[in-house]
Amino acid sequence: MPNNETQPSLDDLNTFLAVVEAGGFRTAARRLGVSPSTVSETITRLERRLGVPLLTRTTRSVMPTETGRKLADRIAPLLSETRMALDDAVSSQAEVRGRLKLNVPGAVMIDVLPPLIDRFIDLHPHVRVEVVVDDRLVDVTSQDCDAGIRYGEHLAQDMIAVPIGPPMQRMALAAAPAYLAIHPPPTHPLDVLNHDCIRMRFSSGAMADWEFYKNGETLKIDPQARLILNTAAGRAATNFAIAGRGLIYSFEGWLQAHFDNGALVPVLSDWWPEFKGPHLYFSSRFMPTPLRAFVDMVAQARAEASLR
Repeated sequence: MPNNETQPSLDDLNTFLAVVEAGGFRTAARRLGVSPSTVSETITRLERRLGVPLLTRTTRSVMPTETGRKLADRIAPLLSETRMALDDAVSSQAEVRGRLKLNVPGAVMIDVLPPLIDRFIDLHPHVRVEVVVDDRLVDVTSQDCDAGIRYGEHLAQDMIAVPIGPPMQRMALAAAPAYLAIHPPPTHPLDVLNHDCIRMRFSSGAMADWEFYKNGETLKIDPQARLILNTAAGRAATNFAIAGRGLIYSFEGWLQAHFDNGALVPVLSDWWPEFKGPHLYFSSRFMPTPLRAFVDMVAQARAEASLR
């Protein structure tokens, strides 16, 4: 290997992966808890040892070279498995230790995942939990995550999926009483096209259709948006609806508390579509101890919920 008297350390390779994932030295440094200069020196040392450039640096971004991309793709699962093995080693005693890193969509961050994380932290105080909220369908292993949460997407053959949260959910349409006092409530989904609407955009740039279902009839509409927010701003979108800015189409679980206190009113509730709840998925080849403990806790929580 050119200019390479010693093999790169695992710490150096982990720093390289952090830069690739973060797209820059400063963000990677924050995630790693070190200074940007330390990250830069590490990458320079790694490139010198390997004898090839791994990153292309510009004033605005840091991108992997073709060699760097291939290296990142190949070492990510290896480093992940190494970390899992180390976590298993330190968890070989009675206490579960290590890291649990989840990649999840914003849809589970209000009513599904937070209570489970809260319970898990109480049960396993020596586990460090990291949640990455991302609406893109990324490969969790390549992103150095232990598991992901998804809604009904096709999974690779080597992945395991277990239900997490409610087995069934519904989408709901709602508006504030003040809004409906000025704008007559729609009596059919097509009437929504004549209303002010608050919509949410995925990080991909797409906006999902508003879907309605009744007596075997499914309607998908694409209403003109008066206000558009990113999916990460789910709470803000709900607050705008409460303020009377228009109709909102969201998860029923997100809106239920506002229905209960009267801040929002259900609209076209007989047209709300039902769908299967989310699943926790992870590789069948890698099962670190913290993830195994989390899966066991999720199963217990579901069993308790079924008895209520």
